[in-house]
Amino acid sequence: MPIPPNSHLKIPPQGDLPVLDRANAAGLLARGLTRFFAAHGLVSLAEFTLGCGRRADLLCLDARSRITIVEIKSSLEDFRTDQKWPDYLDYCDRFYFAVPESFPREILPAEQGLMVADSYGATVIRESAGLVLNGTRRRALLLQFAQLAASRLQALSDPQSIGGQLESF
Repeated sequence: MPIPPNSHLKIPPQGDLPVLDRANAAGLLARGLTRFFAAHGLVSLAEFTLGCGRRADLLCLDARSRITIVEIKSSLEDFRTDQKWPDYLDYCDRFYFAVPESFPREILPAEQGLMVADSYGATVIRESAGLVLNGTRRRALLLQFAQLAASRLQALSDPQSIGGQLESF
C-alpha cells in the first residue's frame, strides 16, 4: 500500500520482526488492519481525505458498498491530542478505533467500535454501532475511492507519470 507524502503513516520496516515504536506505530497498525479487512473481504485505502477536509487513517469498502472508517490511535498522547474523530461519523456505516495491545482501552468512547491491532493482523473487541450513511454521500465516496485507488496503482506502475505525482483527491 503506497503511503502518500506528508502522511503520519510510515513505511513498515522490511525485517521479519517489525518493532512498534512511535516512529512507525501507525503504519504498522495500518498494515495489520489492512490484512484483517482483506481476510474478511474488504478493500482498504490509508489516508483517505473526506469531504469535510479530514483525513481518515483507513477507509474500507465491502462488497455491498458499506464503508468502514478506522481511526488509528497508536498512543495515549495521540488520542488525547487528536479529537477529530467525531467528524468521521457522517462518512461511514461503521466506525472503529484501532489501538495496540498496550493501549488503555477504557478511555475510548464505549459507543464506538474497537479493534486491537499489530503489524500482522487485528481483532474486533467491540462491534461498531450501525450508522446511516446518506446515499448521495455514499456514491461520492465510492467514486472517490475508485479514483484514488486507481491513481495510487498508476503511481506504483509508473512513478514518473502525472499519476505518480498525485497525493489524493
